[in-house]
Formats: sequence, structure tokens, C-alpha cells
Amino acid sequence: MHKEDQPLIFEISSPGRIGYSLPEIDVPEVDLADLLPEGYIREEEPELPEVSELDIMRHYTALSRRNHGVDSGFYPLGSCTMKYNPKINENVARYNGFAHIHPLQDETSVQGALELMYDLQQHLMEITGMDEVTLQPAAGAHGEWTGLMMIRAFHEANGDTQRTKVIVPDSAHGTNPASATVAGFDTITVKSNEQGLVDLEDLKSVVGPDTAALMLTNPNTLGLFEENIVEMAEIVHGAGGKLYYDGANLNAVLAQARPGDMGFDVVHLNLHKTFTGPHGGGGPGSGPVGVKEDLIPFLPKPIVTKRDDQFVFDYDRPQSIGRVKPYYGNFGINVRAYTYIRSMGPDGLRAVTENAVLNANYMMRRLAEYYGLPFDKHCKHEFVLSGKRQKKLGVRTLDIAKRLLDFGYHPPTIYFPLNVEECIMVEPTETESKETLDHFIDAMIQIAKEAEENPEIVQEAPHTTVIGRIDEATAARKPILRYQKEA
Repeated sequence: MHKEDQPLIFEISSPGRIGYSLPEIDVPEVDLADLLPEGYIREEEPELPEVSELDIMRHYTALSRRNHGVDSGFYPLGSCTMKYNPKINENVARYNGFAHIHPLQDETSVQGALELMYDLQQHLMEITGMDEVTLQPAAGAHGEWTGLMMIRAFHEANGDTQRTKVIVPDSAHGTNPASATVAGFDTITVKSNEQGLVDLEDLKSVVGPDTAALMLTNPNTLGLFEENIVEMAEIVHGAGGKLYYDGANLNAVLAQARPGDMGFDVVHLNLHKTFTGPHGGGGPGSGPVGVKEDLIPFLPKPIVTKRDDQFVFDYDRPQSIGRVKPYYGNFGINVRAYTYIRSMGPDGLRAVTENAVLNANYMMRRLAEYYGLPFDKHCKHEFVLSGKRQKKLGVRTLDIAKRLLDFGYHPPTIYFPLNVEECIMVEPTETESKETLDHFIDAMIQIAKEAEENPEIVQEAPHTTVIGRIDEATAARKPILRYQKEA
């Protein structure tokens, strides 16, 4: 039996019980042998549970209670911006004119959808300081690859085929070097200095005629604003390279500062992060990419444009890198982001950053007494702690994360960035109340005290979840991905 009252349906299956009733067949019956090859036809009935409709409902309701989401609890996952998704976004995305149209309809019959896409492009251009935007990419990493492919096409069009290197800071998101590699580039790592910022001297030493781009997140993954961004842009541009902005941390500068004004040439956005699309479960995401004027010819096609009073898809783009996704992007997520931007307005978007930064600094200062603070300076939307103090007591950062489950919280990001030992990265977002922050802080303080007074309770956590401490190596190497009946 599991640690909860509701058993799984396989465990209460009883022959003869049914949870459904199908109507009588009203079409001619067909022999399966006429439809399927012999090897694809079952010889025995599948071993499915036989339960009532009530049992089925209780089963799936019980499973839903095992999941953690932003609607059920605090989700301080650093670098992921797990903010609340306003339900008005969902309502608008379900409008018939958005939910029940087909991407191959004639343009004249979907003018409302095209207008929304066009307006969203204009809003994102204004927010980022870019000159044009494509909505095609399906997620942030996909946007990274798209941006890098445009940079590659730009250099090739100018005969700079020797530009094969992409510079990536040691605090970058893991997708940055991966995207550069997939786009056909070699990557070079640039070090951080003692302040947690890009080391300018190291940057100068690696740029050159083979530099295609520098990929950067600002504020960076440590939650620190790159104070020398203008000089960094001058260094890269002076070498003939482009500056790429990873928009995962845009929540920290929204309506306060624009990547385009900092010197960036390309930016991708995570609409499922900053602009409150559903986030988690593997998607769907949306990673629009904005570019400066000299990269516009290389944007994926088509782009939604306005001609006279009509909105149309523009396919006449001879230098385009081509289509990067079937149809025109994850339209439903774009509708949600558009709704969020229009309902918030410029003042609301500005308040997002102000409250996200306030929440992060409040939490950081309250927890600095109990955990290591690698960079004792004002942070932006997120911050990093170190569990080195607890590690000396035999309690790892992983143990701290497991113990947080007992308090009903999703753990923050751990062991990332890699340049902070026993790293704990926390992003509270702007949507959480002070009461929620205080409760989480109290839990973290209690865990720090337990590490000193009773480390076993942390080392053996979690204690209250459906599944307890697992063998991580076996779980990674030999995962059990489906239900198996006990012998």
C-alpha cells in the first residue's frame, strides 16, 4: 500500500467492473485482419484494470495531488521563472476564433489571429529594443539555435566564413553551448571574475577574426547585472562578432532596460517564462527571436506583415534561413503572452521587475546568515547561495533540496551554475506574497539548524512524500517507466 489512502486502480481491479459504456456500433464491422498486418493484431486481451467510473475518477484525482505546480505551491526554481499563469490568459486562448481555426485557412478568414501575431511582434520589438521579431521558434533553446543560424547566415553572406567560434561565459545556461554546437559552431568559454561578472581581460584574449558571437544572459545566471555590458559589446563588435542575448532572465529588466539598448544584435524570449505561458511538463513553449536591422533578411519565413488594411504572411525573403517550425509557432502560447502584455500594460510590466527584484533581495538577505553568500552584493530577480557550510556537517545541497519537499515546496535549482560550490539558486518571482516568502525562509532556516543539530533528518529526507529517498544512480540508469504488477 502507498503512503496515501487512495490505492491505484491496478490494486483494486475486480473482474466484471466497468467504468464506461460505449454506444452500439452504427457502422459495418470490419475484420481487423483486413486492416492490420498479422503481427500487429493482439492474440490476448490487454491486462487492463477493471474498475468503476468512481474508482477511475479517484485514481486520477489522487495522481494529480502528487504533482507539484505553481497553482498548488511555491516553485522557486532559479533561472526558470516559475511565476503564476493568470487564468484570463487561458480564457482568451480558448476563444473560438483562436482555438478553432486551422493554420492552412486562407489569410482573409483569420485576420484576427494574424493581427494578434503582428501586434505581438510589435510589442516584443518595443520591449526588447529590436527591429523585427519572428514568432516561429517553439522554445528558448530553439530560439537560441534560430538566432545563431541567422548570425551564421549573416557572416556567410558577408564572406566571413572563418567565423566559427561562439564565446560562452562559464555561468551560462547549459543550452547556450549546446545550441552553438548544434548550429555548427565551436564554443570557447570565458571566465567570470571575483565579482561573478564576465572577466573583460579574458574576453579580450579570446575574441578575434574567428569570433561569430558572444552569447550572454544579462543579468547573468548568478542574478547579477553585467555592469560592463557596453564595453563588452564594443569588444565583440570591434572584432566583427555579434552579441546574442539569452532572454531567460528578462523578468529582471522587463520595462526597465532593453537588450537592444545594451548593444545586443539578437535576442530570444521565453514567453512561457517571462510572459506567463504554462511552464512545465515538457511544453508547449514559445521562444520568439528579435533581431537588429542588419539581420532582418535572415529571419525565418514567413513573417506576419501588414499591407494596406490586410495582415499577410510574407514569404518573399530570399536570404531567409527558412522555416524553423511547422506552420507559424505555438500560437496558443502566443495568445496567452499577448493577453498578459495587454492586460499588464507598461506600468504593470515595470512593476513585475520591481517586485521580482525586491522579493529576491529580501530572501537573499534573510538567508545570508544561515547559508554561504558567494557574491555579497545587490542581486536582480534571483540569487545564489552555497551549502558549503552544511556540507562540512555532512549535509549536501541535494539533502537540503530533498528536505524542502517535506515542507511542501518545490526545491530551487541546485548545483547550477557550476562555478559556485554546492550551489542553491533561488528565484521567487514577483507573484509571491511576503507571507509565502517568509514561510519558505523559515523552512530553509529550520533545515540549516537541523544540519547542525540533527543532520540525519536532512540526510534521510524526504519523509512525507509518496516516494521516499531513491537510489539515484539506479533510477538514472535503470528507470522504471510503467506500472509493474507485484508478483
